[in-house]
Amino acid sequence: MWDSVILLYTKMVKKTYTASDIEILKGIEPVQKRPGMYTDTSNPNHLLQEVIDNCVDESIAGFCNSIDVQINNDGSYTVSDDGRGMPVDIHPEYKKTGVEVIMTNLHSGAKFSNKNYKYSGGLHGVGVSVVSALSESLIINIERSGDTNLYQITFSNGLVKNKLNAIGKSSINSHGTSITFKPNNEYFDSQDIEITRLHKLIEAKSILKPGLEITIDDSKYNTGKKVYCHSGSLDKFLKSKLNLSNLLPEKPLLIELENDSFEVAATVCWHNNFENIIQDSYVNLIPTSDGGTHVNSLKSAVADSIRDFMISHKITPKNLKIIPDDIWKNTSYLMSIKLSDPQFVGQTKNKLQSTSIASKLSSQLKDRLELWLNNHSESAEGICSLAIQNAQERLTNSKNKTTKNTTKNSIMPSRLSDCSSKDININELFLVEGDSAGGSAKQARDRKFQAILPLRGKILNTWEVSSSKILESREVQDITTAIGVRPGDSDLSSLRYGKICILADADSDGLHIATLLIALFVKHFPDLVLNDHIYVALPPLYRLDYKNSTLYAISDDHMNELLNKHKIKSDNNNLAITRFKGLGEMNPSQLRDTTLSPISRKLLLLSLDDKSKDLKKLNMMLSKKTAADRKLWLEKKGNLAQTS
Repeated sequence: MWDSVILLYTKMVKKTYTASDIEILKGIEPVQKRPGMYTDTSNPNHLLQEVIDNCVDESIAGFCNSIDVQINNDGSYTVSDDGRGMPVDIHPEYKKTGVEVIMTNLHSGAKFSNKNYKYSGGLHGVGVSVVSALSESLIINIERSGDTNLYQITFSNGLVKNKLNAIGKSSINSHGTSITFKPNNEYFDSQDIEITRLHKLIEAKSILKPGLEITIDDSKYNTGKKVYCHSGSLDKFLKSKLNLSNLLPEKPLLIELENDSFEVAATVCWHNNFENIIQDSYVNLIPTSDGGTHVNSLKSAVADSIRDFMISHKITPKNLKIIPDDIWKNTSYLMSIKLSDPQFVGQTKNKLQSTSIASKLSSQLKDRLELWLNNHSESAEGICSLAIQNAQERLTNSKNKTTKNTTKNSIMPSRLSDCSSKDININELFLVEGDSAGGSAKQARDRKFQAILPLRGKILNTWEVSSSKILESREVQDITTAIGVRPGDSDLSSLRYGKICILADADSDGLHIATLLIALFVKHFPDLVLNDHIYVALPPLYRLDYKNSTLYAISDDHMNELLNKHKIKSDNNNLAITRFKGLGEMNPSQLRDTTLSPISRKLLLLSLDDKSKDLKKLNMMLSKKTAADRKLWLEKKGNLAQTS
């Protein structure tokens, strides 16, 4: 198959390559050509964040006290601040107003040096011009202190629609910028933002910048108007968010550092509530969900200082080695660092990569931690006891494992139809619901690298069962043996498949089974999730036959999108809609083309974008103790259920 694909590709490629083939993308064309390189295209959240970040940068610089965010009914967003106002004078080189230069050119702005902003989130001069490039309309109103004019400039898809003009008068003391933009839906999978994520972002920014008032006024998602403004320190905020009575220490420890290289505020505490872990970090008030240099430095400093304390106070039991995971297992933390020139991984800035500060930051954090531990010996000994307990549990779990069963001498489940390849980088295992679906999947798969393991109906709800106890379930035991990794094991050296794909029916029963399997992996195989090995396949629920074409839809909403896209009316006589009762009802060729073939299938990576929030929701859905919460949730969200 691959030979024919390569041959076809070769025929399509031009045989000649000359200077005339070279394309030069100007202005903001690169953004529109490859939007995924510059922003998160799943929804417009990141565009809104970029505009808010510019306002926050004004606040960090000392020129902005309030920010207003409006979510409008028509799908547009308005962000206003009382900062200095974007520049309206003519740029000496480009002969255009400063605001036009900023909005129509990549890598333009006032944040490349420290002349205007000592610390800022917008470092590449890319963010707000990306918003312009990916918005069907964008309007900027500007007021400058000492200037009585109200200025306005408008853009459409990154191009100037109306040049900067004075459209009215304002007070001589008025100042600030107001940006209203409407994202172009062509570039995004969904036009709806994640409103909860936005509220969390804005709350964090208000905490990290005491005194800054940020207002959200939502007219679209009906969450109303809310004002965020805080004056408390990070440790008080962490304690209020955790809302637990058994914190260690009772008041989370707070470290604040300031020197020529950075400003740091970090707060840390320990507790036994694993469903309520908070671990968030920020660089120049921008959330870094993937951590990076600053978080690694904090973790290293905490681990080293606590181990040194245990050695100097002779607390460590003989022959027991404490590893960093033993110390961090029960930890919640918040960390905010301000840098004049941070280096991020990618434009979405989820991870800090400023390696030059690592040694200095880790050393200074460790000095402060050691001082705190020695001045709070009772709390320090309690933290050490937790680490020792975790280490002992880790060793016990390790000893309870059967003598290192490698995949070479393990007997594979009889129901497993394995693949011939031994290359973990290409091997895939599909966990399929039932024998009927398993039979179709076995015929549809590529035997070289795809394995099929049929499961008997709904598996055990493992959310509140220990990792050793779940192996009493035959289905869980078969999954464990097939993948080569035992529950709770962080050693993935014996993993047999690079992709483990949950493949259940597209109906409600199938989604229930998929949820139970997701819970199994999140709870008992977290390292498989963390290292991007778990996927959820999206099989079709409907087949649409229209004239000479066939389409597949994974849900009711997707079917309606396809009908609208192809301008087909649901009552058209030429349209035939088939609803699949299950995967077993699909013939192998249909299953191959829609669900198994790497060329045409849809796979979702299982990841925890917000670990604390995601674990809390899973606990609400699966725990026996949360029946009342589950009932309330169903009463509130029941109208969202599909009845097809």
